[in-house]
Amino acid sequence: MIPFSVLDLSPIVKGNTAADAFRNTLALARQAEKLGYRRFWLAEHHNNPGIASAATAVVIGHVAGGTTTIRVGSGGVMLPNHSPLVIAEQFGTLASLYPDRIDLGLGRAPGTDQLTARALRRDHQNNADTFPQDVEELQAYFDDVQPGQRIRAVPGAGLRVPLWLLGSSLFGAQLAAMMGLPFAFASHFAPDMLMQALEIYRQRFKPSAQLQKPYVMVVANVVAAETDEAARYQLTSVQQAMTNLLRGTPGPMPPPIDDIEAYWSPAEKAGAQRMLRYAIAGSANTVEAGLRSFIADTGADELMLTAHIYDPAIARRSLEIVAQVRDGL
Repeated sequence: MIPFSVLDLSPIVKGNTAADAFRNTLALARQAEKLGYRRFWLAEHHNNPGIASAATAVVIGHVAGGTTTIRVGSGGVMLPNHSPLVIAEQFGTLASLYPDRIDLGLGRAPGTDQLTARALRRDHQNNADTFPQDVEELQAYFDDVQPGQRIRAVPGAGLRVPLWLLGSSLFGAQLAAMMGLPFAFASHFAPDMLMQALEIYRQRFKPSAQLQKPYVMVVANVVAAETDEAARYQLTSVQQAMTNLLRGTPGPMPPPIDDIEAYWSPAEKAGAQRMLRYAIAGSANTVEAGLRSFIADTGADELMLTAHIYDPAIARRSLEIVAQVRDGL
C-alpha cells in the first residue's frame, strides 16, 4: 500500500489559544508516528485567527523535538514571503538538529490576503513572479559550497534538504516536472485542476539529482469515526470553516453542528462543496471505499490526509481508524 501522511495547521479551536493548538499538534504527531504514518507536515498561513502555524519552521522544530522517527516538514513554506537564504538557514538548522527527518515543501501563494502579504515582505513587489528563481537559489544553498562562493547557508550548505513543490494549479506541476522534484497537489481545498496537473507533471518530468522518476502526493480531507453519522457530524466543522472563508470572515475552528444546511446559503454550499470535493467522512468501510477510489483515480504515490476536527481526541481516533483502513488495503 502507498504511504499515508498527515497535514496539520495547528488549528485554534473556538475557546482555545495558540498554546493549546501547539499541544494538540504534538499529540497528533505522536499518534501519527505511533500508527506508522510517514510524514507530518505543517502549513504556513498568516493573519488567520484559526491557524497557529504561521512561524512554520518553529512549529516543525517543536514537533520534530517531540517525536523520534516520523518525517516532519512544511506543506508548505510560502516562499514569496521569505528570503531563500533565511529559509535555507532555518531548514538547515532543523536538518542539523533532526538529521534525515526534515522535508521542505514550497508554495507560491502568500498564504494570506494581499495586505498581509505586503506586511510580510514589505517590498510591494509581486514576489510570486520570481518563484522559480527563488527555488533554484534555495536549492543551491543546500548544495556543497562552490569555490569562490561568497554567500552560503550556515547551517544548510551540503545538507541537501529534500525539496517538494506544492501546487493547486498547473504552474506548480510544470515547475516540479522541469526541476525534477516531487509534487504535492492541494486537492483538499482546490481540487479543480488535480487530474490535469498530475498528467502534466508525469508527462513532462525530467529526472534530477534528487528524484529519478515522478512522485506525486495528493491531499484529502478525511474524517473517520465509528459510524457514518458521527463522521459527517465532525465534518461540519470544516464545512463551516470553508463557508466562513467564502464569506471573508475566517475565525477559530467552530464546533460541529447538527444542521449544516441551516448554516450556509445554497451558493455557499455549492462553493464549499466544490472546495471539499475530496472530503471523505464516514465509518471504516466508507473511508476505505472513498480512499480506494481516490487513490485509483489519481495513481498517487502517497496520500496525505488532513482533518479539521474540533475535538483533539476525536482527531487522534480518526487517525487510528484510517491507519486500520490503510493496513487492510
